[in-house]
Amino acid sequence: MQNETRHSKQKLAFRIASIAILTAITTVFTMIVRIPVMPTRGYINFGDVAIFFTALTFGPFTALAAGGLGTALADILGGYAQWAPITFFAHGVQGLLIGLVFKMIKKESRFQFVLCLLFSFAVGTFVMAGTYFVTGGLMYGFGAAVTEIPGNIIQNVAGVVIGTPLYIAVRKAYPPVDGFYW
Repeated sequence: MQNETRHSKQKLAFRIASIAILTAITTVFTMIVRIPVMPTRGYINFGDVAIFFTALTFGPFTALAAGGLGTALADILGGYAQWAPITFFAHGVQGLLIGLVFKMIKKESRFQFVLCLLFSFAVGTFVMAGTYFVTGGLMYGFGAAVTEIPGNIIQNVAGVVIGTPLYIAVRKAYPPVDGFYW
């Protein structure tokens, strides 16, 4: 019984530490390159690379926390505080859904793996870009909000194109990482 309690405390400590580290990584990826979108006063970034990597490697709940917190913190630190609550929701739910889709779909072949990634990408892009479109439309008008859609799609493409090889490399280099999925 004592070993079980100690093991669960260690697992909880690891989850908290990994969420903190992945939140910081997401914040840095979000802030390192920022391409402004003037009509909505938002910006395009590489935060989705960290979100896709986190969702695939550590699971939906870690991606929810790290994706939402990391991108919202980047907004606050980078002078885009008006977007922080929306960003928290958009990227948190994006990470959650990418992780859930990736977890639920069978990936017994390379073809199924690619289909799973494409479906995860589509769901994540729809949620994130859709949230920003609706919010931007309400804040600045839907004509202005539509200008952000191509950048948000490209941002998600970068997320899956860079985040997936990182996931594969980490999983290959350190197979026990599968045990940290949450």
